[in-house]
Order: sequence, then C-alpha cells, then structure tokens
Amino acid sequence: MTAAATDTTTTPAGPAGYREVLARPLFRLLFVTRTLAVVADSLRITTLSVLIYATTGSPLLGALAFGVGFAPQLLGTLLLGALADRGRPRPLIVAGHLLPALAAAAPALVWLPTAATLALVGAVSCLTPVFGAASSRLIAIELTGDAYVLGRSLSNVASSGGQLLGLAGAGAAVTVLGARGALLVSAAGYLAAALLVRLRLPALPSSSGDGRGAAVLRHSWTGNRALLADRAVRRLLLVQWLPPAFAAGAEGLIVAYTGERGLPPGYAALLLGALPVGMLAGDLVVGRLLRPALRERLVAPLVGLLGMPLLGFALHPGVLVAVLLLAASGGGFSYGLGVQRRFLAVLPAQRQGQAFGLLSAGAMTAQGLGPALFGGLAQLGSAAGAMAGAGVALLLTAGWIRWRAGH
Repeated sequence: MTAAATDTTTTPAGPAGYREVLARPLFRLLFVTRTLAVVADSLRITTLSVLIYATTGSPLLGALAFGVGFAPQLLGTLLLGALADRGRPRPLIVAGHLLPALAAAAPALVWLPTAATLALVGAVSCLTPVFGAASSRLIAIELTGDAYVLGRSLSNVASSGGQLLGLAGAGAAVTVLGARGALLVSAAGYLAAALLVRLRLPALPSSSGDGRGAAVLRHSWTGNRALLADRAVRRLLLVQWLPPAFAAGAEGLIVAYTGERGLPPGYAALLLGALPVGMLAGDLVVGRLLRPALRERLVAPLVGLLGMPLLGFALHPGVLVAVLLLAASGGGFSYGLGVQRRFLAVLPAQRQGQAFGLLSAGAMTAQGLGPALFGGLAQLGSAAGAMAGAGVALLLTAGWIRWRAGH
C-alpha cells in the first residue's frame, strides 16, 4: 500500500465476526437484495454470451457479450458520480435494480439484433456504479473498522454464490424455458430486489448538497478530479482495478475455449462456475480466518495466485484440470480484502459515495476492456493462449503492487 494510506490508519488486532455484521438490519437488507441482483445478472450475462457466440461463432463477440455491461460504466460516473452523495439512497438503489430488469426483459419480449442488444445493455450499465455507490455509502456508514472489511467479505461471498446460482440457473432456464424465458427469469430477480428495497429501506436523506442536474454534473467532475489527484487514493484504485481486468479477460474467453475443445455448450457453465467457487472459498478463508494485518501483507501474493493457474491453459487442459485451475485462480480474488480498510481510510468523508462509484466504474470498465483485449488476441491465436496471456499480465501486476504500491 501507499505510505499515505499506511500513515492514516492503524491495523486492528483481530478480525470482527460475520454474526456481528449480519446483526445490522440495514446491511442484511442490502446483502439480500444484492445477492438477488447478482443471481439475475449472472443469469442474463451467461445467457446472452452463450447465445451470441453460438449465433456468430466469434470469440470476440462472445467476449464482448460478456463484458459490454462493464465497459461504459466509467462514463456514467464521470457525469453523475456525485449523485451517490447528493441523491436520496432509496430511489437510487431501486432504480439500480429496475433498469437492469428492463435490459433483461426487452430482448426477451421484442426481437433485437445482436448490436442493438449489446447497445441496450451498455447504455443501462452507464448508471450502474452510481446506484451501487449509494448502497456502498450506506454500508460504510453502518459498519466501521474490521466490521466493514467483513461486510465486504460477505458481499463477495454473496457475489460468488449468486454467480453460481445464476450459472446453474442459466443452463436449466435455457433448457426448460428457452433463451427468452431465461431472460424473463433474470428480469424477475431484479424486480424482486427493487421491491424489497422500496418496502424495507427507510427513506433516508442525501448526505450533502444539491441533487439537481447542473450541480451533480459540476460536483461529479470536480470530485473525480480531486480523488484522482490524491496519490494515495489513485494507487489504491489501480490496485483494485487492474487484477479484475485481466481476470475478466480470461473469464470472457471460457465460452470460446470450450468451443475450441469441441465440448458441449453446457461445459461452459461448469468452467464459469469454477471461478466463483474459488472466490467464495478464498473470501471465507482470508476474511474469517486471517488477522487484518496478515490480510494486508498478502495482497500481492494473492494477486499472483489469481494469475498463476491461468498459465496452465497454454497446455490446453481438459475439463477437470481446467475447472481446478479456474477454482484456484478464483481464490486470488480475496486479495481485495487486504485493501478495503485502508482505501476507506484515505477517502474524504464528503466524497465517499462518489469514490465508491469511481472504484466500481473503473473496475467494471477495466473488466469490460479486458475481454475485448484478450478476445482480440484470441482472434489472432487461440482462446487458450490468450487466457494464459491474461495470467502473465496478472503476475506482472502482482510484481507492480509489491514494488510500487508497497503491498
């Protein structure tokens, strides 16, 4: 970590407990609704990626279908990021579930060409980080110290479990209901999350300032510039942006890899499910069993764990070995738990929501660019070779984190 980050905090002696975190009603509500949304999102993304690859036979388009919901998010944060601090949380979070429901339902109810479907998903994704940042700001207010890190750990576990349910549901729903039916099931998941938030979340006020359009645009621009000008904030953002970008580049090629190996489409869901299994296990071990100081020392080694197994794809492994490699790689995502507490500590209180939006948007944009970059490499060579290349990029990133960012 940066020296500035280290100077502003002290590491607590021991970890908090999951029971302490789940005892908070507000966190519990946001945890449940986020899990519903992750299941719905995983179902939608997987269905679209498989269908587009099957229709076009293009690894690049299949990877773009996987990543198009990520790449445009930076634009929304640059223009509207301050809304996370200046808007009322409940309407923002509800809208954050309703718009993806529209993006899932529209292709199911109305025939759309591939380009139009991708454009719709990309347009909705522009606003995703603003809505997510409003939720993250509430969690940062509700949880403090190591309880905040454990809250993030539980959120990561929810993401992993939700991805597994979504992947399993994608195969079953497409088989039983067809592609349009599967997309409608995804839309129903988003709608359920929106309804729970609307009924159970109190009508909390905004944290500061004017939520009108001109003020939001002005404060979004100046706030993002101030955050990125802060050396400690900037480095900790990069530490959280780069590894997921390269990992997503490999993940976005899993469908194409199964195609190269001549495997049935159902095997893609099996391989895709291996990563969240590893993520879930890694977050439980690192979040619950390791002391805070040790988590923070293991950031670079865990990023290395994220990349090392991907090198094995250069040997074109079979299904079982590929599943084991991806599960091992997924465990490296727990590196983020060693960054969370110090990142929160360096943020100015009046811009916490906007900083969370910038973090999310940058990470999602990077995860959208990753599949495009490595999908292009796969077009020139093979999906297996490009996945191994993503592993090399992750190992280089681990070295940079150890050297420049001080982890």
